Amino acid sequence: MPADGNIAALLAGGHRTEAFEALLAAYQDKVFRLCYSMLGDRAQAEDAAQESFLRIWKALDRYRGDAALGTWIFAITRNVSLTAITKRAAHPSAPIEEAERVTPQAPDRERDVAPLVAQLPENYRQVIMLFYLEDKSYEEVARMLDLPVGTVKTYLHRARKQLATIVKEADSGVRRI
Repeated sequence: MPADGNIAALLAGGHRTEAFEALLAAYQDKVFRLCYSMLGDRAQAEDAAQESFLRIWKALDRYRGDAALGTWIFAITRNVSLTAITKRAAHPSAPIEEAERVTPQAPDRERDVAPLVAQLPENYRQVIMLFYLEDKSYEEVARMLDLPVGTVKTYLHRARKQLATIVKEADSGVRRI
């Protein structure tokens, strides 16, 4: 990502606040979409995204560039989202029907597929969101989700097959439960 070089230069120059502002502008929507793809609830995704950026701000001085900035950001975001999932499992809240009605504000191509992708199992949703909507490579997705590259490829293959079935069912008027 072109902004990553600028952000790294700002950090190297000791301009932490400016670097964070640039990071926020470049990653705000992507972080929200990852949170939403994992949590399936807009309010929880907003909370997780905010918590992610708070943790990123606190850890910004420790970023050394060992991993790509996006990989580092998504790893933090993924961990925050997994913590939220764990907390939610301990205290269930809204019914699934509510999560189906809510879709994130996203560019047109993502808005069209978001309801379809939302029907996939969580592990497939995460891989689809990162690979197709965030344009990450197999290797980057594998690092971000802490999975082997082969598993990422398998999940993508299975997710595409399930999406094809979902689209066929939607076109024929069959309602998934």
